[in-house]
Amino acid sequence: MNYGREDAGGQRPLVVRVPVEPVEAVAEADAADAVRRAGNFAVRGPVFGVAAQGADDGARWRVVVAVSADNPQEARDSLNSLLWFKAKDDAKDRAERRGLLAAVAQLERERVEELTVLGTRYRIVRAEEYAGEGSGGIELPRPSDPEPAAPDWDSTTPAARIDDGLVLDPDAPLTPAQAAETLALRSLTYTGKRFPTPVRNDSLRARETHPDVVLLPATYTLVERSSTGWTPASSMHPTPHEARKTLEYTLLQFEPRRRRFLPDVHTDARTLLASGDCDPHTAAQLAAYVAGADQLRAAPVNELEVHGVVYRIARTRRMLRWGPDGPETPRPTDPAGQDPCAIHVPLDEDGNLLPTPTPGPETDTDNT
Repeated sequence: MNYGREDAGGQRPLVVRVPVEPVEAVAEADAADAVRRAGNFAVRGPVFGVAAQGADDGARWRVVVAVSADNPQEARDSLNSLLWFKAKDDAKDRAERRGLLAAVAQLERERVEELTVLGTRYRIVRAEEYAGEGSGGIELPRPSDPEPAAPDWDSTTPAARIDDGLVLDPDAPLTPAQAAETLALRSLTYTGKRFPTPVRNDSLRARETHPDVVLLPATYTLVERSSTGWTPASSMHPTPHEARKTLEYTLLQFEPRRRRFLPDVHTDARTLLASGDCDPHTAAQLAAYVAGADQLRAAPVNELEVHGVVYRIARTRRMLRWGPDGPETPRPTDPAGQDPCAIHVPLDEDGNLLPTPTPGPETDTDNT
């Protein structure tokens, strides 16, 4: 390894800047407080997405599929869809569409880690998901994390997308707190007997091949407390409020329906309780769920206990390992996911949908 400064072990030097704007200074103070409250790292495991690099991007890459998938194949399938829709809706001519469809065909049959399409490199990237943890458990959202001025509880309102428009720049200046976290994570590897030896070996190898770290924006996840710690109960969300909306759905619909308190998919706990059309036991159970949901709407609550289950909005973080040629790709020991396959209707060179062959009745060729 020989890039960056030689006296830094081949790692890129970090450029540190002092926050001067009030909002950024408050966030920096919150980060320092968080180290005191939850200074340990609890690692959940890898997540995957897709980054793209154009000819003029230099060392930078752009996230085009959020780094949130549970396995690399899920990210590949998302890239498949991205390129298929480009071919269908955005291609300027037949030659451009042919290039896009060739890439789609490759993704339908191969577990690719990177491919170049019309001059743009697309790479399946791997990040590590983790959270701060201390004596109070997994870290909650910080006071300076984004909160809406007027919370929108309408479930049909589309949420902001994770990593939307995110540019990965390994040379971008960092605040002191970001630099300290980056330096601490450079040495992160899997340890302990719960990780198989090949997984630990891959982790050690990645520290050498991709010695730098790029931090991704914080996300927020609904978790439940169990006897062994905190268990994720939702996917990632871009803001604490979006995670609270998931918790409200859990309280008003998912859990009551799982426990067979709701008669159908069109009813939630609040409407059924208000109707009075349930027995006293069911009404008492639903009342606790509704009270929890009401508490969420009354103030930005980050932890609730309902029917003995403790729910918490956790502040989750992600880091990408970075090497001389950019972000790390999946490791051999990462979960494979399903096999590649066709996930869209075929297109011709003019962007027209082609009929999908339908299997006919089986014939018995032996009875001739």
